Amino acid sequence: CNMDPHQAYMVLRGLKTLSVRIDRAQENAQKVAEFLEKHPKVSWIKYPGIPSHPQYELGKRQMKGSGSMISFGLKRGFEGAKKLMNNVHLALLAVSLGGIETLIQHPASMTHAKVSKDDKQKAGITDDLIRVSVGIEDSKDIIEDLKQGLEKV
Repeated sequence: CNMDPHQAYMVLRGLKTLSVRIDRAQENAQKVAEFLEKHPKVSWIKYPGIPSHPQYELGKRQMKGSGSMISFGLKRGFEGAKKLMNNVHLALLAVSLGGIETLIQHPASMTHAKVSKDDKQKAGITDDLIRVSVGIEDSKDIIEDLKQGLEKV
């Protein structure tokens, strides 16, 4: 498959700002992860940029940044996840990652909805699991959106 000239131009244009976008998303994800780690309604969090992550030290040695994907669990499980999904406004409910906008999803009922309970369990897809792909919006706005959503959980 060949790219047409316009597609090639768009790729080239996007590459010029890629590092700036990645840096911003990672900075935002770090702040969001630190917020979530302290939130009383969050039972656990997985993000390699926080010291509680099992591979934190390894990540510091091997990576320039910690990425922009955060996984966390809610103490209220599936019901809490539903409440959060229905009450965020900035974060888009979507099953993608790595874009400029913040996306949120509940894998057990979205990407893995048709997977058996046993297979979900083997893959670590629990009912309390939320995944956030942090975008480049203002980090305060992202955190405020999650905060007000979590208040309704």
